[in-house]
Amino acid sequence: MAEIISLLLAVVGGSVLGGLFFGGLWWTVRKGLASPHPSLWFVSSYLVRTAVVTLGFYALAGGRWSRLAAALVGFILARLVATGFSRSRRTGTLPQEAGHATDPR
Repeated sequence: MAEIISLLLAVVGGSVLGGLFFGGLWWTVRKGLASPHPSLWFVSSYLVRTAVVTLGFYALAGGRWSRLAAALVGFILARLVATGFSRSRRTGTLPQEAGHATDPR
């Protein structure tokens, strides 16, 4: 029973890490596109987000591969939620994709 609880906590922890990672990515894109130095935003955000997630996975795993796998499942679930959330919140501020070269639009 204790093993199941520790795996569930690892899934929740992985979901939190995923929320931080993908939420930070969303925030970085919004800030970076409006910045005069977007490369600084994107590179520093990537390094910080990756470091936080790596340390978080290390802490959640506690030396056990099963907890690491459970945390990864939570992280992937958070990615699926973030992807669905971003698709539902598109505001149309990005240019429409161009049609085929022979499309007379």
